[in-house]
Amino acid sequence: MYVTVPAQVRQRRTRRRQWLLAAMLLALAGMMFMNSPVRERIWPQAEIEDLPPVTSLHPVVAAKMTELIQQTKKLGITILITDGFRSKLEQDVLYQQGRSDDGQVVTNVKGGASYHNYGLAIDFALRTSKGKVIWDLKYDGNHNGQPDWMEVAAVAKSLGFTWGGDWKGFKDYPHLQMDFGYSIRELKRGKRPPDDMEP
Repeated sequence: MYVTVPAQVRQRRTRRRQWLLAAMLLALAGMMFMNSPVRERIWPQAEIEDLPPVTSLHPVVAAKMTELIQQTKKLGITILITDGFRSKLEQDVLYQQGRSDDGQVVTNVKGGASYHNYGLAIDFALRTSKGKVIWDLKYDGNHNGQPDWMEVAAVAKSLGFTWGGDWKGFKDYPHLQMDFGYSIRELKRGKRPPDDMEP
């Protein structure tokens, strides 16, 4: 024998199921959102101010920098590391160059927004056989028919560096960095690559 359920009761049950389903879907979407990089763009967290300051190059970056100097020397190229770790204040001063200060624009980021500020980037220049420091992308000091600058960039990339000359927007030819997969936003919030992390 079948019992007929009144229409109002059926509607309430249907609404309750729909509400529970909507609540479960919202909870699932919320969990996915909280673990998504998109959340940082929409709902950024403040910088963490009480972290110990970074004051030098990350150990892996420093070791790879030494390797870069040695490997390029074997190719007959002498490079000079013109910058490594850079404080936020130094970055802000550099940012003013070509804007409120004289000179050419050399960076598009203010203090705290550069991988230099976290010890994860270096800049280089070439040194000629006469000891002159140059930033000439076409210079072929080892006379092998290839620009020394591009040879240095290739060696750096083989060591795990990202080269600023490959960037789509502002090209930063002297710049080499190892971000270890960390964004500037994550670094600002206090995340740091472990000292033994590989690039």
